[in-house]
Amino acid sequence: MKPRQLGTLITLASPEIADALAITGVDWVFVDMEHSPAIDPTAVLHIVQAIGGRADVFVRVPVNDEVWIKKSLDAGADGVIVPHVVTQEDATRAVHAAKYPPLGRRSVGITPAHGYGSNFQSYLANANSSTRLVVQIEDIEAMKNLDAILGVEGVDAAFVGPYDLSGSMGKLGQLADPEVQSTIDTIIEKCRSAGVPLGIYASDVAGARQALDRGVDFVAVGTEVGLLMSAMRDVLSALNHPRCG
Repeated sequence: MKPRQLGTLITLASPEIADALAITGVDWVFVDMEHSPAIDPTAVLHIVQAIGGRADVFVRVPVNDEVWIKKSLDAGADGVIVPHVVTQEDATRAVHAAKYPPLGRRSVGITPAHGYGSNFQSYLANANSSTRLVVQIEDIEAMKNLDAILGVEGVDAAFVGPYDLSGSMGKLGQLADPEVQSTIDTIIEKCRSAGVPLGIYASDVAGARQALDRGVDFVAVGTEVGLLMSAMRDVLSALNHPRCG
């Protein structure tokens, strides 16, 4: 993933919304299978097809498991985001699932990712470098293992989950807390030292701007449904609608 990339979370199983987002010029989308009840592997496939290469598609899988990782990449996703990577062993497990031999153990099938076999050899030859494995750092327990996690061959980037990170510190949702912010600064510094690109979630433009100013490489700004609701509230408010809320 190139630096200073801007995108948003996709939480709805709507290829049409994904298509519309791609038209806007976003660099990437974060398809959330971990928390969205609507998004399953079929929805991932349809979202990938709707975007059609106009933006990078990264899928957050529900758990660090080879089946979920394999299905997401086989659907044609540009990368996977693996939640709750806490140890070097967690990172290695994700690499084994996401990368083909000899680096990993990803199995081979006839899938949409290589045009159902029409681009088979080229895809296999380039997949380990062209598809990205992103480890999500969202547990305070991961901090003591962060250097080892970032040093695992095959880990292409890291992503901060600020809400779960704050919760693991006993400060759920208190993102402005100095200790939480200091921990995020440490993650930024360690990723920079390791040469590993880092992303983060920001709920709004101000948070995204702050993240970019701190040197974060890619940001997911809000969610598609949140942005839709915000835009409609702005319209209702501007027209003094009594039900605006």
